[in-house]
Amino acid sequence: METVLIEQMGFMLGDWIPKEASIAVAVAGRYVYFKAGAHDLKVQIGEAVPKGSIAEQTLKEVKRVEKLVEASSLGSTYYGIGYPVEIQGQTAALVVILPATYIIQKRQTVRFLTGKLEEVWRPVPIGQVIYIESSQKKTWFYANEETYCSIHTLKNLKEQLPDVFLPIHRSYIVNINYIEEISRDVASNYILTMKDGAVLPVSQNYATSVRERLGF
Repeated sequence: METVLIEQMGFMLGDWIPKEASIAVAVAGRYVYFKAGAHDLKVQIGEAVPKGSIAEQTLKEVKRVEKLVEASSLGSTYYGIGYPVEIQGQTAALVVILPATYIIQKRQTVRFLTGKLEEVWRPVPIGQVIYIESSQKKTWFYANEETYCSIHTLKNLKEQLPDVFLPIHRSYIVNINYIEEISRDVASNYILTMKDGAVLPVSQNYATSVRERLGF
């Protein structure tokens, strides 16, 4: 495989690719090139493309693919954009790998959340929201010592929240400003203690992105 050709592709895309991005190229179901950025999934040359990955979908559908991969077998949640390309007569997937928070930064952010408290609805400034939870097929957010029910799904909110909000689990998004401390449980998984006393787990799929974002 011509490494120079692949580098040229990366250079052509370089006008918009953020500096923290990694670039991977897959051909015939295996990675043939990887250039690590700040968000490094540690892809190994020659390893098989995982099922459900951006690379697999791009190779299969032969079209541009853009999505958030939450249950990543590569060890971290990431946001990826895949491009079908041709290298030496073979269909290949060129994948730009970005931190999971990139999708949040792309979207227009919300300024407040309206939640139901008993029989009334209240708009709450987004900066007062401590964390958001998905539980029992409903979305809840916690602010000012109250628990509110929202009509929004956690998935949709994830794309609209300001960058001070951090996904830590498929069921939790926290406001970084309200994190009291970070520790480990008996199984050595990270847990966050919030300023309102809530103790929230960090899932293994989010551990890498949480450490990168919080810098520890």
